[in-house]
Amino acid sequence: MIYIKNLMSGVNIFKALSSEVRIQILELLATNQSLNLNEIASKLNLSNGAITMHIKKLEDSGLIEINTAVGKHGLQKICYLNKDKLMVDLKNKEVANLYEVEIKIGHYSNYHAVPTCGLATRDSIIGDFDEPRYFADPQRVDSEIIWISEGFLEYRIPNYLKPNHIFSEIQFSMELSSEAPGYCDNYPSDIYFYVNNIEIGSWTSPGDFGDIRGTFNPDWWPPHLNQYGMLKLIRINNDGSFIDGCRISNVTLQDIGLDYKSDILFQIAVTNKPFNKRGLTIYGKSFGNYAQDLLTRVLYTVHNDDKATSNE
Repeated sequence: MIYIKNLMSGVNIFKALSSEVRIQILELLATNQSLNLNEIASKLNLSNGAITMHIKKLEDSGLIEINTAVGKHGLQKICYLNKDKLMVDLKNKEVANLYEVEIKIGHYSNYHAVPTCGLATRDSIIGDFDEPRYFADPQRVDSEIIWISEGFLEYRIPNYLKPNHIFSEIQFSMELSSEAPGYCDNYPSDIYFYVNNIEIGSWTSPGDFGDIRGTFNPDWWPPHLNQYGMLKLIRINNDGSFIDGCRISNVTLQDIGLDYKSDILFQIAVTNKPFNKRGLTIYGKSFGNYAQDLLTRVLYTVHNDDKATSNE
């Protein structure tokens, strides 16, 4: 994720996005993962010279990365998206410090799985379909897609804060959908989120999507199963809890009571509440439309007194 903390620091990116051609190039790379200059020029019906100028601006902004590879006609420049997401903080508030960790979706620390359920790596299904006992298989840490009809997945988030650090915000980003037998695009499911067993809110997934193949799905993954989800961003700070910028509860960091000694347990769950109980699916790097696992960002400030002491 490219994170723009204030508007002025993102000027080069905003300039790069001011062209419809450059946006079309980004859309092509998001769909195809990588393309060389000739392929991009051909798909947009433009000359290589015109494409080269646009590619340079995208590279200079950090939105794409270019590698050189040997092709049939000599060296070729291969273009990739540098990051899958762009986040802009319009409030222009300064963040003193942050750290970011990406946890494999199979690296959960606790679980409860009710069929239909299952796990798969990028190469194969783990065990059998609808067998919860395979959720304890050591190979689970390599899972790239996990689905359950009811239950939860809990992840232990590392806490790297020091005694003079104070939590200011925690963010969780992941690709989610419902869990239908096969798939069903209209299949709403209420997915709940917890931090240290405190419910911070829920989101209703509209469906378990399978209308088109997921961008990163391996070739062996059957077309009659779910293919992709929706990328969701959860934020918990001193003002409340939010998903994609919309408030989902008034639970704050103070309510959770985190400090530098705290465990941080993040849970995604489908409960027995009597509304839309239609499962959940979480996608890792090798499945779905976003090349990421569970991405966590911790923002914190440094206590002024301790800063002054450390500088003496």
